[in-house]
Amino acid sequence: MSKTPARLLVVDDDPVTLTLLNEVLSKEGYEVQTALGGEEAIAKGMDQLFDIVITDVKMGDKDGMEVLRSFKKNAPDTTVIMITAFGSIETAIEAIREGAFDYISKPFKLEEIKITAQRALEQRRLLQENRQYRQELLGKYQFENFIGRTQQILQVYKTIAKVANTKSTVLIYGESGTGKELVARSIHYNSLRNQRPFIPVDCASLVETLLETELFGHVRGAFTGALFTKKGLFEEADGGTLFIDELSNLNLSLQTKLLRFLQEHEIKRVGGTESIVVDVRVVAATNQPLEPLIKKGTFREDLFYRLNVVSITLPPLRERKEDIPMLANHFLQKFSEEHHKAISHISPEALEILMRHHWPGNVRELENTIERAIILSPHPIILPEDLPQKLLGSERAGLTLFSEKPLSLKEVEKSYVLKVLQETKGNKKKAAEILGIDRTTLYRILEKE
Repeated sequence: MSKTPARLLVVDDDPVTLTLLNEVLSKEGYEVQTALGGEEAIAKGMDQLFDIVITDVKMGDKDGMEVLRSFKKNAPDTTVIMITAFGSIETAIEAIREGAFDYISKPFKLEEIKITAQRALEQRRLLQENRQYRQELLGKYQFENFIGRTQQILQVYKTIAKVANTKSTVLIYGESGTGKELVARSIHYNSLRNQRPFIPVDCASLVETLLETELFGHVRGAFTGALFTKKGLFEEADGGTLFIDELSNLNLSLQTKLLRFLQEHEIKRVGGTESIVVDVRVVAATNQPLEPLIKKGTFREDLFYRLNVVSITLPPLRERKEDIPMLANHFLQKFSEEHHKAISHISPEALEILMRHHWPGNVRELENTIERAIILSPHPIILPEDLPQKLLGSERAGLTLFSEKPLSLKEVEKSYVLKVLQETKGNKKKAAEILGIDRTTLYRILEKE
């Protein structure tokens, strides 16, 4: 699919200049409109959105400074480029001070116009992406986006809030799928380091030799194949946070190097002799207790105490089943929007099955289960048959919706509507709102044989 061309507005009270710039910039792939003077430009700006405005400064009715001010006020994301034959430094400074991207003097070169427009468009794209990226990150890892109200999860919230703006190392305990990286990211993005990198590394996914160079980097010639000097993740994370997942997989040699960093705040690349000072906060995670490994001699006790300044324990989902309905509905909304499916609810029978399941894969398994159901379900609600067979336990578990024989889809639909009506004490307006349908559709379902 081709990208939508950038929209440009060219403003000048000289028709010849307008025609020339329209032709040149249209050939560059822009969608170009023209305005014969500042008044027309301001009027167009009130009705339409433009990516870039290229305007002459000196015009008969409203000048380019008025055009600039109007767009900065009413369409602040529009990039404005000024052109003038009266190129005083005072006018240039005033235009830049008031928000112009750049300033070009007449007689201009067409190549200069094209290059300036390309630079303006690139800067606009980068600013938009950066703003969107930061909003997504900061929004995604706000505390309110943690789902759950059980006492164990509330304790996690409190600990994150207390530790986020400190320099302390944090050790997160939890089975696979409980959300350890989400907690680590929340600590980072709610800290004063949130403008700097968050870099995760999974110790279980890399062999020991690769893990050392991944973490600490290497110098050229440190080993066969080291053709150039490479920064490690500690250097990449400078000023930010390094999240070390599956910590128990570190061998004793790497544990020693990690301990040295935590004590001295400096590292050495593999094969190097230079000590490199880095400012990195370490958040580590493990899916198994470390104390038994200390007794076995496979994990350093001094490193444990260095890392375990603050600890956070994430409970498995089976120990906080009261949170399942809230989590399931959160994922339902998320994936319904993501996959463009009009699925608004989970049936009581399907929710009962979700509540009975042991969830060895924890929240991640529940998330995957709901996404699968959203993708495969042909219904406006999630029914037991939309869930994986392993959750049903047996054929009878999957037939909790049925009395003596399987029901047709029409019967299932009507049965669920009747249950919602029962819950709302016959309030059809409220029932329709809960079901995500209008009252006409509700009446039609109830009238079906």
